[in-house]
Amino acid sequence: MRQFSVAMLGFGIAGKAFAKILLEQHQAILEETGFDVQVTAIATGSRGALIDPKGIDLVWAMETVERDGHFDVTHPAYSNLSTMEIVDQAEYDAVLELTPINFTDGQPAISHLEHAMKRGKHAITANKGPMAYAYRYLRDLAKERGVCFFYETTVMAGIPIFDMAYHSLRYCEVREIRAILNATSNYVLRRMEDGLDKEAIYEEGRRGGFMEADPSNDIKGYDAAAKLTALMNVLMDAGMTPADISIKGIEDVTPEDIAAAKARGNKIKLICKGKLVDGKPVGSVQPTEVPETDPFCSEGVFAALTIDTEYLGPITTLQYGTETPVTGYGVFIDVCRVLREAGWQ
Repeated sequence: MRQFSVAMLGFGIAGKAFAKILLEQHQAILEETGFDVQVTAIATGSRGALIDPKGIDLVWAMETVERDGHFDVTHPAYSNLSTMEIVDQAEYDAVLELTPINFTDGQPAISHLEHAMKRGKHAITANKGPMAYAYRYLRDLAKERGVCFFYETTVMAGIPIFDMAYHSLRYCEVREIRAILNATSNYVLRRMEDGLDKEAIYEEGRRGGFMEADPSNDIKGYDAAAKLTALMNVLMDAGMTPADISIKGIEDVTPEDIAAAKARGNKIKLICKGKLVDGKPVGSVQPTEVPETDPFCSEGVFAALTIDTEYLGPITTLQYGTETPVTGYGVFIDVCRVLREAGWQ
């Protein structure tokens, strides 16, 4: 048995969901792989930081944050180190980049991953910013330094799209992408069909814990564009950024638009499309009428993806329900993939 140490950058929804799954599966991983996976550092922007080379008590950490909103400054593991200082100074085998996305340039998440890799550490990101703004650079840096770089949670909250592409579709060209990638906007449109106005829907989503206090990045299409960029960069090696995507959100969709689409047997969805045209990436995010018979309009679907492939034709994946546990599992399974690469046979 040997310890495998993880540094977590961020301890929000995804971080706590990952911690819960790790606690539940810790013994199973130990028995199967021989690795004792321990979180040895947690860095946050406003809750303080924790460092313990032997492993942080995750039950205590989650309970403390839930009760007090921050870590106890008197706790022996409490640290004043910044997130970047932890990346550069703490001892760990893999870093988990779980901080919120910066839609402008993907920083500082890109630098977090870069610095960790340059120290010879494995890198996992649930933050889609690095994938949207620096995927090729980080991919090549990981190869150069001989470390793993995984990112399953960045799109569709951990549904194994990238793992499928890497293994099952390794020699099968992806020709086109069509998707619903933002659960919040899809939820808003669905509830508008029920006759609710947007402000009431936003409040409902906040109370349910799956909608941001300010959902503008979702409503205006920025989140969907970043995810589409990440997909195109990985599946098509597009080498693009969100600035290359034509973006139109759902902020101007009215109840009248919803009713008119319904009269035509359609529903309005925020559809993401991406393909290569003469080798140049072309991507768009915009409200689109979709036939009610389309799988994308199935009851309970929060996100959906169809990839048109060279040998297998169209492959469609539908995600049901809210994202919280799925996000945690996506990070968790990336850690398990690192364990395989690190010596688990």
